[in-house]
Amino acid sequence: MIRSTTDKKEKRRHILIYNFKVYLVMAFCVAVVTLYSKWTGNENSVVAVTVLLALLVQRQADFGIRTTHGLISIAGIFAILMAGPRLANSLPPFGAFVVNAFCIFLLMILGCHNVIMYNHSTFVLGYLLLYGYDVNGHAYQMRLIGLLVGMVICMAVFYKNQKNRLYRRTFLDLFREFDICSARNLWYVKLTFLVSSAMLIVTLLGLPRAMWAGIACMSVCLPFTKDCAPRAKDRGLFNIVGCALFIVLYLVLPESMYSMIGIIGGIGVGYSAGYKWQTAFNTFGALAIASSLFGMPMAVALRVGINVAASFYTVILNKCVDRVRVRRFA
Repeated sequence: MIRSTTDKKEKRRHILIYNFKVYLVMAFCVAVVTLYSKWTGNENSVVAVTVLLALLVQRQADFGIRTTHGLISIAGIFAILMAGPRLANSLPPFGAFVVNAFCIFLLMILGCHNVIMYNHSTFVLGYLLLYGYDVNGHAYQMRLIGLLVGMVICMAVFYKNQKNRLYRRTFLDLFREFDICSARNLWYVKLTFLVSSAMLIVTLLGLPRAMWAGIACMSVCLPFTKDCAPRAKDRGLFNIVGCALFIVLYLVLPESMYSMIGIIGGIGVGYSAGYKWQTAFNTFGALAIASSLFGMPMAVALRVGINVAASFYTVILNKCVDRVRVRRFA
């Protein structure tokens, strides 16, 4: 709208509105994460991010089933988020692989029947974040409470916004309609295996941040294989761009301002209209945390290496599966 408007006064008005929206959303996100962190503990800030992602998406997205049955899906999704990551972290690598695959596959069935809504980028991402930032003891108890409260809020918002949508499909139809030969369900299987196996490989290699591999695979594994290669190229390239920008900020800013790098990245995401620059700015928050744990050089090397390798792995495996499928039904 800004680009197409010729009247200067109208253009300035649209620019002002857009800027207001970016900073309003950013302020809301920071407020929610801050409040959740104070309530459930700083180690559970990822719970706030997970709930926030679900809340922002469920204002508009649906599950392709009756609204009341969608509430059952939300309950199932949050139950998986509560139990799955903790269980996977308590098991050896191959046991974790089985749990991750089972949970991610269920998330895909429960939340992704309406493919165009891209719900997997919310729920699977939330699962991976909770898996990557695991807690136990009292912190885990607070995590459960935080997710439970988030579930109730998401249910209320979802029902309020979606109650007038008319669907005949029921909750059980999500399972009845499963067909491994359909493009949608084959995508479920591919994404589930790619994400789970990529994290297994990173774990077996003894590298930290296995969730980065899972997130990269989830992001690149699109419903149509032809879209995967361009997405992989963009993810690899703009992760490198994001890392380069992060290095500049890390070296220029005083150490006392390192905590602001994630917020700067969030603002950048707000101004990004496409996947490429969203990917670049999304690196800021992840690298800010990883740099405090491993040092900046190691964090950047891990980020680039894992994302590039996982993106390549996703494209190759996608093509292999599709070739096998074509030969089988030829």
